Amino acid sequence: MKADLTPFLPLSPPALYILLALAGEDRHGYGIMQEVARQSGGQFKLGPGTLYDNLQKLVQKKMVAEAPHPSADDDPRRRYYRLTPFGRDVLRADIARLETVVREARGALGRVPSPRRA
Repeated sequence: MKADLTPFLPLSPPALYILLALAGEDRHGYGIMQEVARQSGGQFKLGPGTLYDNLQKLVQKKMVAEAPHPSADDDPRRRYYRLTPFGRDVLRADIARLETVVREARGALGRVPSPRRA
């Protein structure tokens, strides 16, 4: 039986983008900010305060965990993060929720007549 993930949904936009950024690989804070900007086509940018506040909450909720440094040559001051299996499940659930919202919106917009021009 799958866990009920509804208490964790919907994800806030920053949390959603952070989880998406970590879905492919472990990243440090600045790398997450860069990936979010890339994935959103520059339309969504995370500042450091928003990023680290949300990362702290996601770590507390066990959706994200600290990850080891990828190499010994890496800057030891950097902290790397990874998506946990639970975080991946929550992300999948929110994506499914968003797909339903988009499907309903497309259907509703298809039923609304276009305004007539005078």
